[in-house]
Amino acid sequence: MNQEQVTKSQFKARALEYFRKVETSGESVVVTDRGQPTVEIRRYRSDKRSPLERLRGSVLEFKSPTEPVAEDDWEALD
Repeated sequence: MNQEQVTKSQFKARALEYFRKVETSGESVVVTDRGQPTVEIRRYRSDKRSPLERLRGSVLEFKSPTEPVAEDDWEALD
């Protein structure tokens, strides 16, 4: 997806124009402050999945949650 970059002052002066452009074209606009990207304006996409569907597969199963953590497991965090 293409992105157009504009400064804060450009965006402030023509915000409605950029909103319409994003809405019709689907291209996002990145607003910069002193050359650094700060905000991305993009078309909203709703997530039609239920909260349970969104969480499915995100929970880990701990078979022995009270067991001490092995030394190798701690090193994996580094």
